[in-house]
Amino acid sequence: MLKKKFILFICLIALILFTTIGLVSFKSDKVSVNDKILSYIVDTKIQNVELYWKDDSGKLFNSILNLKLWLESKHKKLAFAMNGGMYMENYSPLGLFVQNQKKISKLNTRSGNGNFYIKPNGVFYITTDNNAKICKTNDFNIINKIKYAIQSGPMLVIDGKIPSSFKEGAISLNIRNGVGILPNNRVIFAMSKEQINFYDFAKYFKDLGCKNALYLDGYVSRTYLPEKQWLQTDGNFGVIIGVLTQK
Repeated sequence: MLKKKFILFICLIALILFTTIGLVSFKSDKVSVNDKILSYIVDTKIQNVELYWKDDSGKLFNSILNLKLWLESKHKKLAFAMNGGMYMENYSPLGLFVQNQKKISKLNTRSGNGNFYIKPNGVFYITTDNNAKICKTNDFNIINKIKYAIQSGPMLVIDGKIPSSFKEGAISLNIRNGVGILPNNRVIFAMSKEQINFYDFAKYFKDLGCKNALYLDGYVSRTYLPEKQWLQTDGNFGVIIGVLTQK
């Protein structure tokens, strides 16, 4: 009798362990896309989003670390930073770049190879009254009231829709970062923590209600976000998007 009870006890323990392991495996298989993407939301009415490229002496920042140290020398502190778009071999912006209302490089409407030239590409910009917007390159109007602007591509979401050129289940995977405008007009910057295709990355912005979203770059992408213990300060790129901590 005791032997039979012992066998039943062992079977019960085995069943519990099996079920627990099964549940753990099930949960790991159900990790959502949101868990695979790092994001940072900015209210441009109370936070300043700035685009950095060179320091006061004209030296390229290139990395988030260089920008961070430069700002700290001015008693400023980064809350967030991310590479801000595609660039040429000399690290000059590949398309439009406006910094502090000064146009550094002009709008690029040429055709070519690479993600930047996948049509339509677009422009992320912030007006002098701190409204953030994203539009297709062909819809962009050059006006004097633009404080910051960066052109990149392709567009990830256009008028609430994912471009038909992005295919669900596509095997072209990469680390990707981008920017979108949320329904409440706040800006969301996002970077995948692991490789992802264009469709799934675009869907992330669409599911959040972004009417328009823009791809920034791929495998070179880096994000510095200390509030989420994400501290990538390396890199070697052109324009950097930065947000300072609020005083």
